[in-house]
Amino acid sequence: MPTIALLIASNVFMTFAWYGHLKFTSQPLWKVVLISWGIAFFEYCLMVPANRMGFGEFTAGQLKTIQEVVTLLVFAAFSVLYLGEALRWNHLGAFCCLVGAVWFMFRG
Repeated sequence: MPTIALLIASNVFMTFAWYGHLKFTSQPLWKVVLISWGIAFFEYCLMVPANRMGFGEFTAGQLKTIQEVVTLLVFAAFSVLYLGEALRWNHLGAFCCLVGAVWFMFRG
């Protein structure tokens, strides 16, 4: 469980680093790149320990699959709560496909 908690926290930082600047389009690009790098530092400080702790309990492929699911869940929440975008039926369809990927990855 600590691995997944760290992956969630890491993805929150990653999502803000990659997409948080979209609300500040009037800012110069160089400025948002530097700020994004600063935010991404904290993402790495959480992602690397998450993968290190999780490896052994999970395979590398399983860790990556978990990370992708977490990324999409965090991004879905971010896009609704921060960017004010709506979730549509095709988002649910894509997530269902991802659940299928998880099933295949974790299958014995």
